[in-house]
Amino acid sequence: MKIVGVGGTLRDGSSTERIVAAVLAACAAAGADTEMFGGAQLRELPHFNPEAPERNAAEQRLTEAVRSADAIVIGSPGYHGGVSGLVKNAIDLLEDLRTDSRPYFEGRPVGLVVSAAGWQATGVTLTALRGIVHAMRGWPTPLGIAINSIVQKPFASDGSIADRELAAAITAQANQLIGFITRS
Repeated sequence: MKIVGVGGTLRDGSSTERIVAAVLAACAAAGADTEMFGGAQLRELPHFNPEAPERNAAEQRLTEAVRSADAIVIGSPGYHGGVSGLVKNAIDLLEDLRTDSRPYFEGRPVGLVVSAAGWQATGVTLTALRGIVHAMRGWPTPLGIAINSIVQKPFASDGSIADRELAAAITAQANQLIGFITRS
C-alpha cells in the first residue's frame, strides 16, 4: 500500500501539513508506505501550464507519486472560503494523469484535511475539496478532518497531537483509507 499526502502552507510547521503528516503516520503504523508533499515541496512547483513542453523534477516527483498511490490525503488551509492557491496548483498539475489507464484519482480513496480560522471557512473549503475529488474520479473518505484554529489548540508544545477528538479523527480517517484499499 502506498499513500501520498499533499498539502500545507509555506509556513514551517503549518497546522494543515502537520495533520496530513499525522494521518500518513497512522497509515504507516498500519503498514502503508507513505510520502509527503508539504509546503517545501509544493513551493517548487511552477504555476501549472497544461501546454508546458516538459515538467521540472518537482512536478515529475509529485505526478509519479500520485500515479503510483493507492490512496491520497489532501490538506488545505481555508483561505477566504476556498482551497489555497498552493494546494490547488498541485492538484491542477495532476491533470497530467488524465490519459493514464487509471486517470486522476480513479477508484482511490482520498482523505481530506482543512485548517482555518473559523467553522464557516473549514466547512466551505472541505466541501470544495470534496467536489474536486469527485471531479477527479476519487472517493472522499466519509470522515473529513476540519480544524478551527480560533477555538481548537490541536498541538502540544512538543508538536504532538494534544486534542483527543482530533487524534481519534486522524485514526478514523487512516482506517477508512486502509480499509478502502484492502477491500478493493
